[in-house]
Amino acid sequence: MTRAQLAARIDHTQVRAYATQEDISELCDEAEQHGFAVVSINPVWTTYCAKRLAGTGVGVNPCVGFPLGANTARIKVEEAREAAGNGATELDMVINIGALKSRFPSYVEREIAALVKAAGAIPVKVILETSYLSDDEKLAVCEMSMRAGAAFVKTSTGYGRAGATVEDVRLMRRAVGNRLGVKAAGGIRTYMDAMAMLKAGATRIGTSAGVAILDGIPPAAPVRR
Repeated sequence: MTRAQLAARIDHTQVRAYATQEDISELCDEAEQHGFAVVSINPVWTTYCAKRLAGTGVGVNPCVGFPLGANTARIKVEEAREAAGNGATELDMVINIGALKSRFPSYVEREIAALVKAAGAIPVKVILETSYLSDDEKLAVCEMSMRAGAAFVKTSTGYGRAGATVEDVRLMRRAVGNRLGVKAAGGIRTYMDAMAMLKAGATRIGTSAGVAILDGIPPAAPVRR
């Protein structure tokens, strides 16, 4: 995998509560310079990033219901609509984890479907927050996401008990087959971390360490800009 091919698999992320406009500007500059797939941001920065990245080929990926997933479905839908209107090209959304753990799977699936509908042509990545779920629950959300028309399932927000694991990526890839993408996120900070996730079946990597990951490509690996 070339440097450019790896960069195109990375969602370059800045979702800290204290991120400043300077931080977001730097994120956009790095994404354009290195050819990352998208910038993943809190929704408040959607318009700013869309304007700054216009014409660069880098997408804008706000995170809806982030990081707890505990907003009402109506608020998540409105967040998605507003993000779409503000220039989002992809969306991440956190499921209602509490509803799933309370054995209300139909609520979770309806919420995913409503958000996918609100997003229209914009691909939606469904965040499971795998560290809180059993394997059966992970499989159930993968199945819901396929039925609801999502584009990806995603492991984690980075704010849960743990981030992505190779085991969870493999489980999710088996569940969705070739129908959906799988995004691994949370705790991926090195080239070896990223490659392990890709080998396990991830098609995207969500990380704030994208530049470090690219810089960590071993000298023996093919590097072509």
